[in-house]
Amino acid sequence: MPNRICSYSLAAMLSIVASCAAAADSWPSHPITMIVPFGAGGSVDIPARRLAAELSLKLGQQIVIENRSGANGNIGAAYVAKSAPDGYTLMFSPPGPLTTNRFMYKNMPFDADQAFAPVILLAKSPMVLAAHPKVPVSNLQELITYAKANPGKLSIGTPGIGAQAHLTMELLQKSSGTQMNYVPYRGAAGSSADAIAGQIDLSVNFTPAMIGPLQDGSLRGLAVTTLQRSKQLPNIPTVSESGFSGFEAVASYSVVAPAGTPQEIIQRLNKLINEYLESDNGKRHLDAGDMQAAGGTPEDLQTFIAGEVAKWGPIIKAAGIQM
Repeated sequence: MPNRICSYSLAAMLSIVASCAAAADSWPSHPITMIVPFGAGGSVDIPARRLAAELSLKLGQQIVIENRSGANGNIGAAYVAKSAPDGYTLMFSPPGPLTTNRFMYKNMPFDADQAFAPVILLAKSPMVLAAHPKVPVSNLQELITYAKANPGKLSIGTPGIGAQAHLTMELLQKSSGTQMNYVPYRGAAGSSADAIAGQIDLSVNFTPAMIGPLQDGSLRGLAVTTLQRSKQLPNIPTVSESGFSGFEAVASYSVVAPAGTPQEIIQRLNKLINEYLESDNGKRHLDAGDMQAAGGTPEDLQTFIAGEVAKWGPIIKAAGIQM
């Protein structure tokens, strides 16, 4: 009897494997849903829609964007984590659900390391640290010197507690031994507007929202946070160039699938997205948002996520950031 049970179990297992292989071979046979865990029209939604449109043409099936916002991306990510691993549900994710939320939320609805299969790191976005002209500094080193001489005097606007801009400034303050006062806003627009008006001293935001004020002199750019300079703000040095070698604090845009999604599907998506990044359309799309192409393998994304977890975990814990 035990042998017969084992043979039945083996047969069932082989049947499941064969079924999964057949499903991967015929994929996609109907539309695919790509979850964006933030609202429509924002900095995460726009590149997701551009990518989805290109992939739809290549795959011969529509990729439908579905916005499921809330809890800094956790609501949409939880939906993906519980979805069938059949290649018909994907997620276009910023850092929160994959790296930093685990340190800020006491009760996460999923284990990010176990719930998702990495597909690709699409791109990184620089932020720019800018000052109102009344602040007597013209570069990052001068800002650090001024901040040390005036601890707690400078005010800096961030688009919310736990936002990437907030975490970036925590990392910079730890690296430089400075102390500034945070003014949290509901989104980046209010922070930039108040910095332009001189109601706060500093603002840190993604570059597309800051280009106009920086170019007309309403704000003074001090540093960008990627390792490479911004294409749209090429005259502003990086933090790394400004005395903090290797400093990088970026928004990242990743594509992941539910854990267990067949590797054939993962690899096909990875190949198509790498091709998109090399295409004229892909380059044009990324340049429009001042995003820096990444690409690479699923393993490269996994390594990147692990590095971000190791970087931001201690910063968030030390700052006591809770959502």
